[in-house]
Amino acid sequence: MQSDLAEAFRRAGQGHVLRWWDDLDEGGRARLLEQLRQVDLRQLEELAARIRSDGFRQSVTGRVERPPYVAAADPARADARAAGEALIRAGKVAALVVAGGQGTRLGFPGPKGAFPIGAISGKTLFHIHAERLLACRRRYGVPMPWYIMTSDATDGPTRDYFRQVKYFGLPKEDVLFFKQGMMPALDRRFKLALTGKDQILLSPNGHGGTLPALAQSGMLDDMERRGVEEISYFQVDNPVVPAADPVFLGCHHRAGAQMSSKALWKREPEEPLGAFILAEGRLVVKEYSDLTPEEMNRRTPDGKLLFGLGSIAIHALRVDFVREETAGGCKLPFHLAEKSAACLDEQGQLVAPQGKNVYKFETFIFDALADTRSSVILEVRREEEFAPVKNADGKDSPATCRCGMTLLYAAWLEAAGVRVPRDEKGQPLHPIEISPLYALDAEELLARKPRKLKLDGPLYLCPEAR
Repeated sequence: MQSDLAEAFRRAGQGHVLRWWDDLDEGGRARLLEQLRQVDLRQLEELAARIRSDGFRQSVTGRVERPPYVAAADPARADARAAGEALIRAGKVAALVVAGGQGTRLGFPGPKGAFPIGAISGKTLFHIHAERLLACRRRYGVPMPWYIMTSDATDGPTRDYFRQVKYFGLPKEDVLFFKQGMMPALDRRFKLALTGKDQILLSPNGHGGTLPALAQSGMLDDMERRGVEEISYFQVDNPVVPAADPVFLGCHHRAGAQMSSKALWKREPEEPLGAFILAEGRLVVKEYSDLTPEEMNRRTPDGKLLFGLGSIAIHALRVDFVREETAGGCKLPFHLAEKSAACLDEQGQLVAPQGKNVYKFETFIFDALADTRSSVILEVRREEEFAPVKNADGKDSPATCRCGMTLLYAAWLEAAGVRVPRDEKGQPLHPIEISPLYALDAEELLARKPRKLKLDGPLYLCPEAR
C-alpha cells in the first residue's frame, strides 16, 4: 500500500477503506487503489460540512421573477425555423443524448436506452432516436454526429448493443460514446460507503457531468474538428423529442445564446420538474425537490404559477460555451440526493438497508444557465415533445409514454385529414406508431400519407408502408 495515500485517507477520517487490505488479492488491491486515487478528499469534506449545516437546501430569496420566454404561439418561430435549418444544412449541429441510466426502475436488465417502447414495433428508445437522426440526415443532406454519454454501468452493454444492431444504419464513425464521471457516496456518519472490500460506492455524477466528460473524453475536440458549433442535447428516456429542432436551434442561434432550454407549463404545482426563474436577474432552474410547498404554489398577478415554467431536459449549447465552462475543471455545484444502497457493515458483510442510508452527489446541467450572457427559453406543448418513461407503472411509465406517443401521432393523422376513432375520453381506440423514417413531423406526414388510409385497428406507418 502506498503510505502517502493511506496516510491521506487516515488523516481525513476515511481510513476504514483500508480495513480489509490484507484480505485482498493483487487484483483487488489494484482496483481499490485506482478508485482511491480518484477521490477528492477535500471536496468530500466540504460536501459533508454542507450536509451538516443544511447547506444544500436553500429557499429562493430576494427578487424573483418569471423569465422571458418564446411562447408556443409566437409568430417569430416561423422565421427562426429557416435560421435553424440553415445551421443544420451547414453541418454545424450535433446530437447528444444522455444515456447513463439503467432500466432498474423499469424492471429491465440493461441500459435504459435498450428498453423496448414502440407501441406496435417494440423498437427501443435508442432505435427510435436513431431513426430520427437518420431522417434528419436525409432531410438536410448532411452528416449529423451522435454523441452518446454512458456511465460505468452502461458503457460496455451500450457499445455491445450498437454493434449488434449495426448502429441502426448510421455510419459507425458518426456514433461516438463517452462516459460521465463518478462520485463516491457517504454513509450517515459521513464515511465513504463500501459495497465490497475492494470497492467504494460510486454513482454517476449527474447530467451536469456531461460538460466535463465532453472535454475530458476528447469529444469537444472531435466536434471542433467536424465544424460543429451547436449541440442538441436531450435525454434517452423521452422518445418523442426532436433530435435537432430547427425552430429551437434557430431561436437559440439568432439570439446569440450560449445555452438555451425548452420548457412547458407544469400540470400541477407539485409536478417534479425544475422551474425556470430569474433570481436577482440571474437565470436559474430551481430543482423541484428544493422548492417548499409555499414556493410551489406562489402565483403571479396573471394567476400563473411563479415556478410553473418547467424544465424538460432539452437544451441547445454552443460548443465554445462548453469549452469555457470546462476550462480548469467543472464549475457546476453539487446537489444532494439521499438514497438506499447495500453497503458493507463492520464485519465486512453486504447488508441491505431498511431505508435511505447514503448521501450521493450530483451536478445538474441547467446550473450552467447562470453563466450565460444570453439564453432563450422556448415554450413547447407537452403533447408534442414530452413523453418520458421513468417508472414501471403510474406516471411516466411505459403505459403513459406509449399513450403519449399514440396521441401525438393521432394528432398528426387528423391534421392530414385522417379520421381517428376515439373513446368517450378522447383517447384513440387503437395504438398508433409512426416511424421517423416514414414522417419526421406532421408536415411530412401530410405530404406522404397513403391514399384512402382508414384507421380500424392498430396502425404502424414505416417506410415499407409507403
